[in-house]
Amino acid sequence: MRAPYPAPAAGQPVHTQGGPVRPACRARSRAVRPHDERVPARPAAVRSLPAEPGIYRFRDAAGRVLYLGRAVDLRRRVGSYWGDLGDRVHLAGMVRRTARIEALVCDSAHEAAWAERNLLERSLPPWNRLRGGTEVPVSIRLDPSPAAPRLHAVSAVRPAPGVRVFGPYLGSRKVRLAVSALNRVHPLAYAGGSRSAAERELAQARGPVRGDVGELAGAITAVLDRRPDAVAAARETLTARRDAAAHVQAYEAAARLQEEIAALEWVLAPQRVTTPDADRDEDVTGWADDVLVRLRIRGGRLTGWEQRRCARPDRGASCPETWEPFLRRNAELAARLARLPVS
Repeated sequence: MRAPYPAPAAGQPVHTQGGPVRPACRARSRAVRPHDERVPARPAAVRSLPAEPGIYRFRDAAGRVLYLGRAVDLRRRVGSYWGDLGDRVHLAGMVRRTARIEALVCDSAHEAAWAERNLLERSLPPWNRLRGGTEVPVSIRLDPSPAAPRLHAVSAVRPAPGVRVFGPYLGSRKVRLAVSALNRVHPLAYAGGSRSAAERELAQARGPVRGDVGELAGAITAVLDRRPDAVAAARETLTARRDAAAHVQAYEAAARLQEEIAALEWVLAPQRVTTPDADRDEDVTGWADDVLVRLRIRGGRLTGWEQRRCARPDRGASCPETWEPFLRRNAELAARLARLPVS
């Protein structure tokens, strides 16, 4: 009888027919390697950020903007730069140069996306790679013509009598999913007078068509105008259909409905930094604890975001009532960040 193979010495590979296998203890030591002293601790300025959507930027000691980004959770996202950068090691040099963190809290992730896009279209800091953003601006067009009513996403807006255009919104896929959700709840396209037999059957499959073109168009308008009762009713209908699909194990249909719900929430989320009002030019300001925050709006879009120390608000500073809570909150955050160290 052949003698068994001797046990390998500690730290030596084990040989099998498939080749050497490294000791399990060594693999485990790599997998659970703790962070070492080279990973810097999160500065106090990061810990003071809210866990809310917004945009942020890093400045060096000379005041130059190094990077501008957006976040769904400002504290988590900004804090990630002071952790293990992983595949973002190229940002380590930027972090070492960062002397000041600035942040603008937004009312939604959609608003933060627009703010980032608008500012990066104007100026590209050295550590940013894309001018603007990856999402495509899209609008929603509502045509309530009795013969062929239609609700659809459009890239180019062409004025037409009786047609209503909503938006713009960011993200072509999200907007098209939101349109699908609205057509599911209020199937306007199937209420027209020129429907074919196949379209009538499809309408019944998606749900019975209740109301005429005018009523359905009005219901869609109420949702896109963010009327609370209309929004709540649409959300309730979609959620019930999602849950019903999941109950019968139609998981693909349930997943699609969940995507549509999330997309509709994205479209309906509050955002004021981009509007279709091309004549809207104004500077709005907020002030707290000797720090002034100024936002420049040109052609209906946010084009500038400035922060500076100021003993008292400028005489010409403007803070419209609709902007007051937003600007006051951000001026207070700017004043707090100005007092806290980054390094």
